[in-house]
Amino acid sequence: MGLCDGLSHCKVALAFAVLMDLLGGAALLVGVFANLEVNGQDFGDLLVYTGALFVVMSLAGWVLWYSGNIDGLTSKKELGHIGSAVDRLARNLSRKIRIYRGHR
Repeated sequence: MGLCDGLSHCKVALAFAVLMDLLGGAALLVGVFANLEVNGQDFGDLLVYTGALFVVMSLAGWVLWYSGNIDGLTSKKELGHIGSAVDRLARNLSRKIRIYRGHR
C-alpha cells in the first residue's frame, strides 16, 4: 500500500468526505448553471439545496478523518490527572477501530 501510506488511518472517512464533496459540488454547479425545467417546474433549486447538504455531510467525514489521524497527544493520565469516562471511551473506541482495520 505504498500509494496510501501518507493518508495513515481512517481511509473510509476520507473517501466518504471526498465523495460527498464531489457529489455536492457537481450538484451545486448543475443546479446553478443548467436549465432544468420539467413540465414547467424548475428543479435547479432542488439540486442547489441537495448539493449544499452533501457538502455539509462531507464535513463530518473530514472531522472523522482528521481526528482519527491525530497522534502524539498526551493523555490526562500521563500528565497526572484522572481521565474522564469520555476520554477512556474515545480512546478505547479509537484503539478498537485501529486494531480491527489492522487485521485485514
